[in-house]
Amino acid sequence: MIEHAPWFEEARLGMFVHWGLYAPAARHEWVMNREEMTVEEYSRFFRHFEPDLYDAREWARAAREAGMKYAVLTAKHHDGFCLWDSALTDYKAPNTPAGRDLLREYVNAMRDEGLRVGFYYSLLDWHHPDFTVDGVHPQRNASNVEELNAGRDMARYREYLHGQVRELLTSYGQIDYLFFDFSYADPNPHSFWGGKGRKEWDSEALLAMVRELQPSIVVNDRLEIPGDLVTPEQYQPAGPMLVDGKPVTWEACQTLNGSWGYDRDNTNFKPVDLLIRMLVDGVSKGGNLLLNVGPTGRGNLDPRATDSLAGIGKWMRLHSRSIYGAGPSDLVPPPDARYTQRGNRLYVHLFAWPFEFVHLPGLGGKVEYAQLLNDGSELMLKESNPDQEATTIVPGGQPAGTLTIKLPVQRPDVAVPVLELFLKDQA
Repeated sequence: MIEHAPWFEEARLGMFVHWGLYAPAARHEWVMNREEMTVEEYSRFFRHFEPDLYDAREWARAAREAGMKYAVLTAKHHDGFCLWDSALTDYKAPNTPAGRDLLREYVNAMRDEGLRVGFYYSLLDWHHPDFTVDGVHPQRNASNVEELNAGRDMARYREYLHGQVRELLTSYGQIDYLFFDFSYADPNPHSFWGGKGRKEWDSEALLAMVRELQPSIVVNDRLEIPGDLVTPEQYQPAGPMLVDGKPVTWEACQTLNGSWGYDRDNTNFKPVDLLIRMLVDGVSKGGNLLLNVGPTGRGNLDPRATDSLAGIGKWMRLHSRSIYGAGPSDLVPPPDARYTQRGNRLYVHLFAWPFEFVHLPGLGGKVEYAQLLNDGSELMLKESNPDQEATTIVPGGQPAGTLTIKLPVQRPDVAVPVLELFLKDQA
């Protein structure tokens, strides 16, 4: 648990929002990098950024109704564009056709819906004149890289970086979460040349400033120094995440379709039941899920994203008590199931619906009552004689200590059925 922010592991589910000048490009948030655009070429999106359908209240309502408890918005992504009215640059939303501070509307809307407020801030900046070209930069393959880097000064950029973070943490009241992204100093797993990390960001001083300005804030681990949590991206950990052999707070950041920013032609959307299984799987291993949406160039949520959020919300309205404040159990679930536990309540999430019975090892004599969580209907409990041999119409016994729960033949009409077990006091 994060001692100064116990809410984080209680919340379990948050909304990530990637939105900026890459939205009207509609072909991935790294479009500037992928297509090796110059600042001048990319500026066409700055001149035509007109999000007339942007309504942060719509985003906030969709997040709350999906069961999300916090949100994180890209205040600045790698392209350097700022959604707020930064005093340190002209490359900001008020100077586009949007004509205003878009970040403030997000902050106010999230607070009005009872969600905690987070900012994403990219440590990279492909627009800033002092950020040196490296192996991640859009101009990495330019014939005149040395000429482009002549006169650039990372010390000046570092001052800018720290100044912008100070702006974000002093202009909008309490900020609950700061998601930095990302460090790639040499050596790094992707072999980018000219990589940058804690030295270039002066990470220790940056984190100290953040702690001073916002003592209760949650900070991730991407400054190349330890933060409050670790952040696996686009994969599900095989078990609880460990640092030096000890479990740590973690959060998986995941996309709906493999792209973070709006990607018009990417139709590889995960089905709702898979998204819910990912959430459950993470909570069963002690983690949160930060699920991303990428609003369009006009500022509204893609209908495919709203459908996904609505589907998650439909499930969460019936099953959220197996998620909020829940975490791993020491008990071992049967195949095709995940356990989460909150106090004396054990939740059995059935990824596959068995025929008539589910057998739970080690729970014999330990359960007082069981019910389907979706409708609160009682489930019958039994323990069979381990020595019972299977006959024509009588199933064989289960290993000693196994609890058998009788299920209806018809699977509940929910994305992932959940059994709620009330454990006996073992004191």
